[in-house]
Amino acid sequence: MKIKFQLTTLSFLQFFVWGSWLVSLGGYLIVKLHFSGVQVGAIYGTMGIASLFMPALLGIVADRWMNAERVLGLCHIIGGGLLYVASLTTDPHQMFWIMLLNSMAYMPTIALSYSVSYSVLEKNRLDITTAFPPIRVWGTIGFILAMWWVDLMHWSLDPLQLQLAAVSGIFLGVYSFTLPQCKPSHSRENKSWVSALGLDAFVLFRERRMAIFLVFALFLGAALQITNTFGESFIHDFSGQYADSFAVLHPGLLMSLSQASETLFILTIPFFMKKYKIKGVILMSIFAWVLRFAFFAIGNPGGGIIWLILSMIVYGMAFDFFNVSGSMFMRSEARPEISASAQGVFMMMTNGMGAFLGGLFSGHVVDYFTHEGIRQWPQIWFTFAAYVLVLGLIFPFAFRERKRA
Repeated sequence: MKIKFQLTTLSFLQFFVWGSWLVSLGGYLIVKLHFSGVQVGAIYGTMGIASLFMPALLGIVADRWMNAERVLGLCHIIGGGLLYVASLTTDPHQMFWIMLLNSMAYMPTIALSYSVSYSVLEKNRLDITTAFPPIRVWGTIGFILAMWWVDLMHWSLDPLQLQLAAVSGIFLGVYSFTLPQCKPSHSRENKSWVSALGLDAFVLFRERRMAIFLVFALFLGAALQITNTFGESFIHDFSGQYADSFAVLHPGLLMSLSQASETLFILTIPFFMKKYKIKGVILMSIFAWVLRFAFFAIGNPGGGIIWLILSMIVYGMAFDFFNVSGSMFMRSEARPEISASAQGVFMMMTNGMGAFLGGLFSGHVVDYFTHEGIRQWPQIWFTFAAYVLVLGLIFPFAFRERKRA
């Protein structure tokens, strides 16, 4: 019971730190500091840049040289300090470099927190498929409560949101050192330089089945970046006709329904994983993304508010059934000595290359359907829905599950 409480606290704080600023920082930068859209996009893009290499790199460190919980703690302490510095910064160029360094510290901690949780659960002979989802759901609760804290304290346009994240991050960093030890795998066998550096996690790409899974991880990571980048912008564009609607007045609270949906769908993962296996669960995620975008296309803050709410609900399945189930699948397929590295590779494909390509692709689509400053959101969202639909039609034929006894 103590173990589960420790890991639940870790999950809660891990995403509380992120939720403190991820959704609201853009408004602060544009409205309060008067940064341009390109500058804000570049600052948010630092997460994708960092995710290209930092999760895999620090996964290697955790697999080979240092306890995973210590790497996790150091990253959060460094990231917390950088967030505090960012709260004092008003120059866009300085903000970019500070947030890039913060992303390099924070983004690897997502995979590391998963790796630590899996390791501790296994050492205590607990079934990951059953035990982890109820623990992970508290991460989503932490993210939601952080969003609500910032919104209700009226810090959405204030640097105090970054200071809240900074204090939370440093506290989590110190707390991480109290977690059960997750020692690196030391072996006396002679190893090649590739193995010594931990790059053997990339041998996962040699197996056709895993290579296909990771490629789809990239494409679905792009879908997540689309909704993160343009979700609130879409709702803000209704400020003329629906200026007094709840959605326009509180877009952050409306968007938080997506995270609330996550808390429910995470708890269903053990059932769906056992009944439909990873292939079926990922396929459900893909078609949930189709509905996410399609409901946005036909919704509005007035009579079409129900479609926006339904879009928030299906987001829970779209996100959890891919990100959480995918992480568990990587754990089950990778050898123990490359476990943390495998999580890093998964994060690199989703939050790194996927996020980067998703930002580029979605930006071009939005610009294409923008005329005289007016964005044609139905066409934009239907284009994104068609993109994911193509993935859903290809995936069942491309991916083959391992046959098990």
